[in-house]
Amino acid sequence: MTDPASERRRMATVLVNEGVLKSPWLRSAVEAVPRERFLHPGVFLDEGRTWRPVTAAGTDPDEWLKIAYSLDTLTTQLDGHLTADQADEPVVGVPTSSSTDPVTVVDMIETLDLARGHRVLEIGTGTGYSTALMCHCLGEDNVTTVEVDAQVAARADAALEAAGFSTWTATGDGLLGHPYRAPYDRIIATCAVRRIPYAWIRQTKPGGIVLGTVGSWPWGTGLAKLVVGDDGTADGTIVGRSSFMQARAEAMAPVAGDLSARTAYADSERRTPVSPLVLEEWMPAFLAQLAVPGARFVRATGGDGSPLRYLFDPEKESFAEFLADGENWTVRQGGPMALWDDVERSLVAWQDAGAPEIDCVRLRVTPASHQYWIGQAPSLRWEHRIA
Repeated sequence: MTDPASERRRMATVLVNEGVLKSPWLRSAVEAVPRERFLHPGVFLDEGRTWRPVTAAGTDPDEWLKIAYSLDTLTTQLDGHLTADQADEPVVGVPTSSSTDPVTVVDMIETLDLARGHRVLEIGTGTGYSTALMCHCLGEDNVTTVEVDAQVAARADAALEAAGFSTWTATGDGLLGHPYRAPYDRIIATCAVRRIPYAWIRQTKPGGIVLGTVGSWPWGTGLAKLVVGDDGTADGTIVGRSSFMQARAEAMAPVAGDLSARTAYADSERRTPVSPLVLEEWMPAFLAQLAVPGARFVRATGGDGSPLRYLFDPEKESFAEFLADGENWTVRQGGPMALWDDVERSLVAWQDAGAPEIDCVRLRVTPASHQYWIGQAPSLRWEHRIA
């Protein structure tokens, strides 16, 4: 039978070789914390169109450990309620909770620049595995974790207790932080947010770090690392690509219904020198979200098999529809906002600047706004005012 401790050591070695596990104290945590305990009652494995339920109780122990110590993100809940022990066969559904892949988990904890004595607030407990790693490093009294889903929180709390960590767990809206144990030296979010909530800045000590994924699309999102100043503002950088489930309170409903009805009345129509297909790439998608933060990119297929691409901002009742003509594209726009004009302007300026990667984006958070910029180009500056 496979020894769980040897699997943990093997995974730690892989993470070192991947270049993400660097700190001896974090390696000690990875080798000590049993990830398999935080996956109960089971996981859903992606089979393309369906999810196959796998439970700890119904799986060979060696196979279960192989799954637990893979470097995969393991889905633990679908549609806000379904767990693997409640399904007897493959099912369809939308992932709503998971155990994030260990490469991402470890890399984010390393990015926090933790030191002994630091007090940490984690937004999004999930399974509790990353919570346990930080408890092992800092001590359970220095870690507070908030989870919006009561059932997910209860399972994580039970797993943490079983693993020997009686830390501070709370159920609530993580967008509000957790003021009752503030201030914190570090705040880390394991969900994506449209913008960094100012509540997180207020609950962080001057000189402290806030780390979270910004963006609302499933791709084209970035990991923001901010240092909080004495004046209540925070400055930082998008340190790299990052992909997490959206915070529940900010999750957007899919654009559905009759798309032709949504695009029936166009105020303008023109050729566009920039193909909308670039929005399927990470950095252009990130820029689009900066240019039109309320918009969503929708892909569909016409009756003749031709590709259809849209930008919709349902709240502003605005749209951009893209029509392919060979290698060329025409854009039809309607509503109070010319969505594609703003996106196209940013994309052209970005290309003119040499197409820098996402880690060139800087940001500043104040009580009144979020500001993003790349270099000195006026067309590569975006400000999102807080109403």
